[in-house]
Amino acid sequence: MTLQVPAFDTKELEIAGEIPPMFWRPLTRLYTYPFSMRDALLALYKERQGIWQLSGIETRIFTPRMYPDNVARALVFESRPFDADTEGGGRDSFGVNWVYVPVAMGSMEDPEEGPWMDDANDWREHVHFPDLDAWDWKGSAAENNGAYLDTRLANAVWFQTGFFERLISFMGFEDASVAMIDEDQEDAVKELMLELAHYYTRLIDRFDEEFENIDGFYIHDDWGSAKATFIDPDRIAEIIVPAMRIVTDHLHSRGLYAEFHSCGCNYRQVPNMIAAGWDVWQPQGNVNDVDKIYREYGDKILIGVPAKYDVEGSTEEEQRAAAREYALKYCNPEKPSFLNGVDSGAALTPAFMEELYICSRKLYAGESI
Repeated sequence: MTLQVPAFDTKELEIAGEIPPMFWRPLTRLYTYPFSMRDALLALYKERQGIWQLSGIETRIFTPRMYPDNVARALVFESRPFDADTEGGGRDSFGVNWVYVPVAMGSMEDPEEGPWMDDANDWREHVHFPDLDAWDWKGSAAENNGAYLDTRLANAVWFQTGFFERLISFMGFEDASVAMIDEDQEDAVKELMLELAHYYTRLIDRFDEEFENIDGFYIHDDWGSAKATFIDPDRIAEIIVPAMRIVTDHLHSRGLYAEFHSCGCNYRQVPNMIAAGWDVWQPQGNVNDVDKIYREYGDKILIGVPAKYDVEGSTEEEQRAAAREYALKYCNPEKPSFLNGVDSGAALTPAFMEELYICSRKLYAGESI
């Protein structure tokens, strides 16, 4: 539903709270917004309506330990604290064993076990889909509903292993990449991708039915390196896009948004992201020409754009000028975007963020700056 956005009022600059500095951004001030952060995010993600330039703090990631993949990948965010160093790793929902690597702050497939297969034609012998009823949905819901999952922020369920990455977990990167381009394995990979899609729709249904206030899903499938995409776009279009479209259509049918996470230099894959039905993508700012992506595709998929200027050598007024320049370029009511806070880092000074809030509020409300 489209929100009726009021004109900017300077009273909105009254500080309602603060988020302490994190490893990727300075202290963040919360203003007296005209709408909740959740409502502003849903307006942007679902209706393409900008209210002010959002920066990632409006979303709460939900990855409960009940779902084995989250423990295996050492990424658990829920009511109960999680210690990745002591609890991370183990078998995911399909039975792949993961080893948590503290220095990398992430998990990798257990190299001692190795891949399950080197030919995708054998997938039915090795891949057994999980029994969703085996997990403690009710116990996790009792812990998180009405507690972690409130309505101050938008709640997004994160699936960290999507389609190509799931194939990698079964075959290893090299053999999975070959399977994507080998005509003799093509039909088998397509079958597996479709089976994964239908499994993910069942998994989405259970999350949406068991937990309160789920607003969308954030699904992970890295497609590129720092230099280029891993797989030719034509192969992604033929093998993965149809399966992804099943998932995104299903999400939309339930009133949920579909956000795509894909690291790497993936400019050539943006048409596939659009064809697959994704609402949102935040490109890696250090390996993509994000401005070009926004110019060419920002009217078809919501793009996260970083702020870039000489932070250390700038005065407060220069920081405010950078914010005004950013707002004029990317805060277009007809083509909204959001601020890639992760890649912006130190650029998000209090002066920059205040000026960006003022300018983006005015521009999205149809006012001049």
